[in-house]
Amino acid sequence: MLFYAAMAFLAVFICFGGNYLTGQTMLERPLIVGLVTGLLMGDMHAGILMGAALEAVFLGNVNIGGVIAAEPVTATVLATSFTIVSGVEQSAALTLAIPIGILAAIVIMFMKNVFMNIFAPLLDKYACENDQKKIVMLHYGTWVIYYAIVAAIAFVGVYLGSGPVNAIVDQIPAAVMSGLKTAGGLLPVVGFAMLMNLLWTKELAIYYILGFVLTAYMELPAVAVATLGVIICVMVGTRDYQLKTLAKQPAPMQASTSTAKTAQESEEEDFFA
Repeated sequence: MLFYAAMAFLAVFICFGGNYLTGQTMLERPLIVGLVTGLLMGDMHAGILMGAALEAVFLGNVNIGGVIAAEPVTATVLATSFTIVSGVEQSAALTLAIPIGILAAIVIMFMKNVFMNIFAPLLDKYACENDQKKIVMLHYGTWVIYYAIVAAIAFVGVYLGSGPVNAIVDQIPAAVMSGLKTAGGLLPVVGFAMLMNLLWTKELAIYYILGFVLTAYMELPAVAVATLGVIICVMVGTRDYQLKTLAKQPAPMQASTSTAKTAQESEEEDFFA
């Protein structure tokens, strides 16, 4: 169990800490986190499936300022770990990921707004002294401390939590487990609803209806719908570019009109002459 706990720690540290160290490269997305966790724990297939399911849940998750709705990295790592290590069904682990993400978000808000502030006076001191080496050392040192503490949540959760979670799942009545499975199936819909709430406009409504018809009635797979979406985007982008180019070239049209008028006036003068 210590091995899986260490791998959970490493997965959070790589994905969560590496995302900010590399300039927001989307390493913290559940799709990537699930892949990395599954790869480290020896079951990449389960990691990909769990990551894809949680990506739909956290697709519309937006953090504004110091307020964090839910932390998807820790949630994905723990949910994937419970699936691989304890044999918890994916639908049940998917449901457990939501409260785990909220709990991790509370810890992260405390870290950002309270704990990390103890280093601020030291940073101000080095800045006043123009000691750039110490500023850089403090920057990377606090980065290690911050993400190591966050990753420790996953370590403790897997090391101490997988056994109790497995025991709790075994004692859950069949009716409650069925409800958890149903709720797990609805969570991706909630994620997409959150995303649509952010992006919805009257102009984009037609594309949503098209995607719904292609999926619900024509039963096209997600890859085919996504490919059609890319084709539509290219077509619309090409058309907009052509219209923008034409709008920037009014002079030749006016010149041709004036030339046509001059030719017509010349013909009329020749006729009446």
